[in-house]
Amino acid sequence: MKRQKYILIAGVSALSLIGLNSCKKSFLEPLPFGRYSSDQISNKKGVEALLVGAYGMIDGQGIAGASGWMVGATNWVYGDVSSDDAYKGTDAGDQPQMTEIELWNSQAANTYFNFKWLSIYEGVSRANDVIKFANSVTELTEEEKKDYIAQARFLRGHFHFEARRMWNKVPYITETSTKYDNSAEILPLIEADFKAAYDNLAATQPLVGKANKWAAASYLAKVLMYDKKFAEAKALYDVIIPNGITSNGKKYDLQPEYWKNFDVSFENSSESVFSQQTQASGTVTASAETSYELAYPYGGVWGCCGFYQPSQNLVNAFKTDANGLPLLDDSYNNTNIKNDEGITSNDPFTNDVTISLDPRLDWTVGRRGIPYYDYGAHPGRSWIRDQAYAGPFSPKKHVNKNSDIGGFTNINNFRQTAKNYNLIRFADVLLMAAEAEIEVGSLITAQEYINRVRNRAANTGSLVPNAPANYQIKPYLVPFASQAEARTAVRFERRLELAMEGHRFFDLVRWGIAAQTLNAYQTAEKVRRTYLKGSGGFTAGKNEYYPIPNRIIEIAKIAGNILTQNPGF
Repeated sequence: MKRQKYILIAGVSALSLIGLNSCKKSFLEPLPFGRYSSDQISNKKGVEALLVGAYGMIDGQGIAGASGWMVGATNWVYGDVSSDDAYKGTDAGDQPQMTEIELWNSQAANTYFNFKWLSIYEGVSRANDVIKFANSVTELTEEEKKDYIAQARFLRGHFHFEARRMWNKVPYITETSTKYDNSAEILPLIEADFKAAYDNLAATQPLVGKANKWAAASYLAKVLMYDKKFAEAKALYDVIIPNGITSNGKKYDLQPEYWKNFDVSFENSSESVFSQQTQASGTVTASAETSYELAYPYGGVWGCCGFYQPSQNLVNAFKTDANGLPLLDDSYNNTNIKNDEGITSNDPFTNDVTISLDPRLDWTVGRRGIPYYDYGAHPGRSWIRDQAYAGPFSPKKHVNKNSDIGGFTNINNFRQTAKNYNLIRFADVLLMAAEAEIEVGSLITAQEYINRVRNRAANTGSLVPNAPANYQIKPYLVPFASQAEARTAVRFERRLELAMEGHRFFDLVRWGIAAQTLNAYQTAEKVRRTYLKGSGGFTAGKNEYYPIPNRIIEIAKIAGNILTQNPGF
């Protein structure tokens, strides 16, 4: 049975939704095809359509020439392939511009960055259009005007935050900006947008997918964490965690089973704080989730493409000790969890069932012999394009079930799906709150939040059924001995809980440990993946942020604006 989808379908152009039956003002002076005059959209219907178009840019679709993986909010290229969680995958010759990003050899001419920039600032532009028209349309009530502007400021905050995480010093553009540069830190301006949204949005929305008061609060708290305003973030989390509700009125809580966060049948749940809403069935493309289109097992029903393969380092991180706890001293990477590299799918292979593992591993990673949704056991090499280059593991969280094909996918391309992407889910909120508690010295409360996440992962329903694996996971029972120990624990927990969801690189940067973590990762991985020997390593002070696209710098000059390139590029 197909579910009902609501609104805010990704990739829909706002202006394409209105004025379809409007007459031209003059037969002799027609507007360009697909364009609408200010008069035509200066009404409530027009403002609503502009708002839908702004939401539609969350997935980045709509930029001519851009592929979904370059622009998507999932950030699997920029947040995971660039980290210790994932290899680019596939083979050596495919998407060399992505290889640059993986090896921290990024160039300002890389078109990935150009398209990502264009998509983000198109979103900013659309949000600003909503604000401008909402302020000028006379038929709106004061409450309607307040709601439209608050939603637009939420979206403007989101887009600027994406730019800030990618490039650090970026221009902040409002509905009245005519000149700009990137000389100033914009986090306080982003905070102001989310604060305005928090203060003015309703607790519930008539349509699922629209931002509500609590989504704004959660996003604001996240930005405060990036800005290292830990006490302010903690105070906000103290309100969000007991009181927050989703836009459709569900009290914030963890899904009882971990895997449900990645199943299309359980979307917009109590754990979904803010999600990109998507739809795919029949031959639908524009509203589908397409950013993962390359990131499916190479064989099987998908036909393509073998990118975004989990790293051996990530797989090893899911080991647990005799107490069911992670190996926080990094000894997890001393030996590899058994894999089938170098073994064909027709050769016998038996998993090691003696080593104890966090069960989240097998909802995150596809590995030989473990059930892979309803496709049966992962067959190993026949689903991998080049094991010697990219390793033996497949991604899993974003992949559709076999039973979803057709009903929740584009029937002509099973890699375009109806799966929502959770930009923020409640587990993310709890672990961010735990970080804030640790930074202000409240270790007991932090441990409670971490254990809440771990206890969910330990639920019987969170285990992969019939998997040949020794799942052992338990909460922390002994209080953290120090702030440093607690900090290590919560950072490790974020890696395990949110693995392959586009967060890892940005977390390492904001913690200030990207260089030491990624250089240690590369040293170990050069033994496993020889192509990594071609990288000079991660350079502190340079590689924490990506180069601003050359094209954008040159275009800004023409407009009389000045953008300064990031250090080292």
